[in-house]
Amino acid sequence: MATPKSKIKFPTSADSPFEDGYDIAGERDALKDLVEAEEPDEKDPRWERFMDLLEREERLRQEQANRQQRQYADPIVPDHEARALKAIGSLVADETDVMAIHTKEAYRLFIGRTRDESPRGYGITSGKKVAAVLRSIWNLSANDNPYADWILVQVTDRVGELRQQLEHAGKHFQDDLDKLQARGLRVSVLKSRAPVEVELGFRSPYGYMIVDLILDFDWYARVVKTMVQKNRLGDIEGKEDMYQMTKRIRALFESTLPYQKYLLREELRLLSRSDFLPGASDEARKRVEAAVGIFGEVPQPIFTGEMRPRHSRRRADVSEAEMRLLVDVAQGKVDTAGSDLTQENTLL
Repeated sequence: MATPKSKIKFPTSADSPFEDGYDIAGERDALKDLVEAEEPDEKDPRWERFMDLLEREERLRQEQANRQQRQYADPIVPDHEARALKAIGSLVADETDVMAIHTKEAYRLFIGRTRDESPRGYGITSGKKVAAVLRSIWNLSANDNPYADWILVQVTDRVGELRQQLEHAGKHFQDDLDKLQARGLRVSVLKSRAPVEVELGFRSPYGYMIVDLILDFDWYARVVKTMVQKNRLGDIEGKEDMYQMTKRIRALFESTLPYQKYLLREELRLLSRSDFLPGASDEARKRVEAAVGIFGEVPQPIFTGEMRPRHSRRRADVSEAEMRLLVDVAQGKVDTAGSDLTQENTLL
C-alpha cells in the first residue's frame, strides 16, 4: 500500500518553490542513485519519495512552460492579456530620417569617390560604407565576439575625438565672428541656397554616429568658408585647415575596412569568447590564433566585458565563475592551447 504523500518525509528549504518547503535539489541529491539509474528499482524503500520527486519536477516544468506562455506576467493578469505581449510589433518611424548637408566637402565624405574617378588616382571611402561596416561588426557582437567589441570601442572613441576637434576648432572661429558683432559687424555663418537632403535608412546606431560626424564637419566647413569670405582667414589657411580635418576623417574611414575584410570572412565569423577557454575545439583555437595574429591581443577590460561598446548586441550574462575564468585567460594564467595551433596563413 502506497504511503500517503502527506506522510512522506523530505528535506525542506527556505527558498523552495513549493508551499510545503520541499527542497527539490536536496531530494535529488539524496535520491541520486535512483535519479541516475537507467531502470530504478521499484522495490527500493525510497520509491515513494522518488515518485514524489518526479511528480514535483513535472509540475515545475509545467508551471515554467505556463509562465513562459504568459510572458512571465503577474498572476492577476488574464492569460489573453499576458500572451498579447508577443503580438506587439516592432517600433517604426512615422517618417524617414533626413540629413541636410550644405557643403560639397561634407557631401563628398558621405558619398565617397571610386579610385577610377579620382583625379589623383585615389579613392575616398564613403561615410555610408563605413556605416555599413560598423553595422556588420555590431551584428558580430551578438556572437560574444571580443574583437567586435574592441573595434566598436576604438571607432567610437576616435569619432568622439574627431567631433571634439571639430567643435573646438569651429567654436574658436565662431568666437572670432562674435567679436566682430560686438564691434558692430553682424556676420552669419554661410549656408547653402539648396542644401542636399539625404534620406537615411541606417539600421544601427553606428550609422547615426557617422551622420553626427558628417554634420559636425559640414558645420565646421561652413564656418571656415565664412572666415575666409569675411577676411578672418586667408585662402591658403582656410584650405589647409579643411585639408587637415578632412584627412583625419578619411584616415578613420579607411581604418575600418580591414575589420570587415577579415572578421566577416567565413573562417572567423563564428569567433566568440568561448573559443579562448580551455577545452575549445581545434577549429575554435584556429580562429583565435588567426584573430590574434591579425589584430593582436584583445585588451583585458574588453575581453572580460568590463569595458563595453556604447551599443552592442551582446546578450550573454556572465556568471562570477565565468568572469573569473575570463580574467584568468586574459592574464595568461590559463593555458588554452591544448595542442599546436595552425598559423594564420593556414586559415586565412
